Amino acid sequence: MARPIGAGVLTIIGGLFILIGGVAFAVIGAAFFVFFGFLTAFFYVGLLVGLLTLLIGVLMLAVPRAHVAWGALAIVLSFVSWPFALGGFFLGFLLALIGGILALVWKDTPAPAVPYDTSGMRVPPAPPPPQ
Repeated sequence: MARPIGAGVLTIIGGLFILIGGVAFAVIGAAFFVFFGFLTAFFYVGLLVGLLTLLIGVLMLAVPRAHVAWGALAIVLSFVSWPFALGGFFLGFLLALIGGILALVWKDTPAPAVPYDTSGMRVPPAPPPPQ
């Protein structure tokens, strides 16, 4: 079975950048807690978005029959990464978005049952017997 390899790999790489952006945002959240005593889960949602994007990329490769669902989720998570993970420094957003679009438009081409078509071939007539 064919797999949307390009879509999965781009989504995984984009998820890594989104995860790095989520870590940066979590560090900002930790600084707010240390300096101001202000704790909120808003700063840590970027980590979850990055991990989910990575998971979606892996699932694109593992379960290619659901490529439409994985592509739609990758696109949604790439847009969600903007407020929660700084868009993965824009590169993560862009890679996950392109990976999601590639997964949406991917077509599974089944292998042909016969490797070649013999319907147009003719068998030449037998040579005449020797005299």
